[in-house]
This record gives sequence, C-alpha cells and structure tokens, in this order.
Amino acid sequence: MASIETTGIEIVDDSERTAKPRHLFLPWFASNISVFGMSYGAWVLGFGISFPQALVITVIAVILSFAICGVIALGGKRGSVPTMVMSRAAFGVSGAKIPGIISWLTSIGWETSLAITAVLATNTVLARLGWAGEDSTTVKVVAAAIVATLIVLGAVAGYHIIMKMQAVLTWITGITTIIYIILVFPHLDAGALFSHSSGSVAAMLGAFVMVLTGMGLGWVNIAADWSRYQSREARGSHIIFWNTLGGSLGPVVLISFGLMLAGSDDALSEAIGSDPVGALATILPTWFLLPFLLTAILSLLSGAINGIYSSGLTLLTLGIRIPRPLASLIDGVILTVGTVYVTFFSPTFIGPFQSFLVTLGVPLAAWTGIMMADITLRKRDYDDAALFSPTGRYGKYNVTSLAILAVCCVIGWGLVVNGFSDAPFNDWQGYLLPLIGGVDGPLGSGNIGVILALIIGFVAYYALCGARVRRQEVEMI
Repeated sequence: MASIETTGIEIVDDSERTAKPRHLFLPWFASNISVFGMSYGAWVLGFGISFPQALVITVIAVILSFAICGVIALGGKRGSVPTMVMSRAAFGVSGAKIPGIISWLTSIGWETSLAITAVLATNTVLARLGWAGEDSTTVKVVAAAIVATLIVLGAVAGYHIIMKMQAVLTWITGITTIIYIILVFPHLDAGALFSHSSGSVAAMLGAFVMVLTGMGLGWVNIAADWSRYQSREARGSHIIFWNTLGGSLGPVVLISFGLMLAGSDDALSEAIGSDPVGALATILPTWFLLPFLLTAILSLLSGAINGIYSSGLTLLTLGIRIPRPLASLIDGVILTVGTVYVTFFSPTFIGPFQSFLVTLGVPLAAWTGIMMADITLRKRDYDDAALFSPTGRYGKYNVTSLAILAVCCVIGWGLVVNGFSDAPFNDWQGYLLPLIGGVDGPLGSGNIGVILALIIGFVAYYALCGARVRRQEVEMI
C-alpha cells in the first residue's frame, strides 16, 4: 500500500531504485495531457503565422523540448538525488543555490498558472450552466480554495501516491479529451483555417520559443526528480525515449487540434487569451460541461501536483531544513497567493503567463545548456556523497559555470521582447535588440535570447569546464 513519501533531497537507497524506463511514461504523460494544451493553438497563431507554419513549429518544438528533458533525466539515473541537487556537480555545492532559486521560481510559476487556469475554467463552466454569474467572486474564492487544497495534499503525499494517482488520471483525462474532440469537431472550418497568411521568420521564432519554454523547457528543472528512482542498470537511451514520448505525445495532439479550433474561430481564439480552458468549454453541448470541467481540473491538478512536489524539493536544496511535506505546504501557500492575484486583479491570463515564460525561460535555458554539457562530458555515475559536501570533489563554487550563467542571462534578456501591456514590470528587457534592427527587425520579435542562452550555456561549459569534469572523473577511480 502506498504511503506518504518522507524522502526529501537525501540519497535514494539502491533498494528503492526499482523503476524501469517505461514507468517514466505515466507521470510525464499525465502531467501534459491537460486540455490546457489546446489553448496554445490560439497563442501560436497569435504570432501571425499560417496553420502549416504553426503545425510544423509545434511538432518540432514540443518533441525537442521533451527530448531535452530526457537528457537531463539521465542525471537522475546516474545519481540518486533530485535535479537541483544533481546540478551541484556543475555549479558547486553552494553555487547551485543560484540556479536553485531560478528553478524554484519556475516551478512556483508553473503550478500557479495551472491553478489559475482551473479556477477560471470552473467559473466559466458554472456560469454557462447558470449556477453562477459571469464574474462570480464567491465561486472564484471557493474554487481557488478547493484547487489549492487538492494540489497541496497531492504534493505532500509524495512520489508513490502520485504515481498511483497518475495512472488513474491518465485514463480519465485521455477518454474525456477524445470525447471533447469528437463533440467539437463539427466546429472546425477548413476555409477559415487555411485563410491565415504566412508569417515572418521572427514570428515563427517567437512562436517556437513560446512552445519550447511552455512545454519541455518549463519542466526541465525537475526532469531527474522521477528518474532518481530508476534502476542503475536502466539504459540511458530508454530513459530519454520514454521521457520524450510521455511528455510530447499529448501536447503534439492537443496543440495541433487547438490550432485547428483557434484557426477556425477568431472569437474563440480571442477568448482563450483571458480564460484558456473555460473558453474551450463555450463550444460544448451543455450535457458535457460538468464532465469536461471535472476532467480539466483533474488534469490541471495533475501537472500542478508534480510541479509543487518538485518545487518543495528545490526549496530544500536551498538549505532550508524542514521535512519535504512541509516544504510542499509552504509552496502551496505561495501558489494560493499567486492564484488570487491573477484571478482577481489581472485583466488577462496570457500577458502575465507569456511574460513569465520569457523572463524565467532565459536563465532556465542557460542552466539547461550547462547541465546538458555536464551530462555529456561525464562518463561515470555521480559521487552522491560529494553532492552534499562543499569540501568534496565538486567543490563549494564553480565560478566558471556561474559566470557562464550570468553572461547568458545578460545576452538572453537583452534579446527578448517582453512588453506586454498587463505585465509592464518586464519592459526593461530587450535592451540589445537595437543591435539587430530593433523589435521590427528581421529577428526582433523572435525572442532569440532564449535559444542563444541555451546554445551559449552548452558550448561555453563544454569548452571551459571539460578539464574540471575529467579531473573529477579521475578522482573517482
């Protein structure tokens, strides 16, 4: 019988490492099968590109982003610790607290976005049923309380209970999503869909970066949290495969169908900007509204529970000495505050959401590049004990990797566009865009800062830290 997990960031004993690569499919699939994925269709087309362009971008960006997660997940198999503890090998035991803060903020932001979506969807569906007003404060308050409570309880329960829960949620969500597609299929309009004109290279890049950061790159900082339970004999290629398949299968289908829906109905596409999931319910027959709502909330909660579970682990890596369940509870309180703010005080959902993706996408991409290079360079398992000792082989700080991270952020933030009207606090970004022709230049609105941060992080670490990694490997012989 599954019980509440008490394991925090400490080393997982080999006796508990019994999972097989195929077991990675369920948590990744369940976390990304939410109908929320369909909303991306409207946002991708919102960059002013055609349906064929959007479809190609979606497939490539989704698969690539989760393949990157698969590479980072290899670190969990080589070690026995969560992702951000594993990154101590590249940044030093104390130095890893800096990317740890970035990771924690990213996880908090993601789980809050999913909670907000669940609350907005609840209000919209109940209003459609006539059980609440179009902007019922009471319903939003009750929905926010219930959603936050369920997310926190799930995250506090831990790994084993989450795995069992995901198995059930996957079937429920999958079946309901198929029914949804069948019911709204007549709503598709091929003429309207293919009437969208082709967009520029910058527009395509902007859409690509949004999908990249919104999909796998948004999960990459927790990619090894599940794989640390993998058997040491598991093949690395199988871990990458099942991670990529589980994460990308649902989003590829959902976003592709979302593209068809949004491209067929401009009004629906606009409504998704303020209520991503609730807007999708407006084209459903009344009898299916409640099943849709329940499934949508369950699927959103699934992703949020995985996020808050890992954000709790990340909080522990920052040196806060509390039990893992309490760390998840603290993150739950922060999630609730963020949900209340966007639900009641922000004019739209998409503005703060895209601003969040771009702002944290830059340092997260840089960290990802560095970690991919570190994993590529290493040929042996991690020295788990040294990951907890500032005097061990990984050291207290790796100044080089921290400098690379800083340089990537300076360059990356300077080459992204973040001037959303309802997120004006990020207008400071894009300060290097005049060097490439400004926002209206050929690449100005492409948010290439995220891609460059990933590439520079990988290349710079591989070139500058290769000797350091080799010395550490020799010391382990």
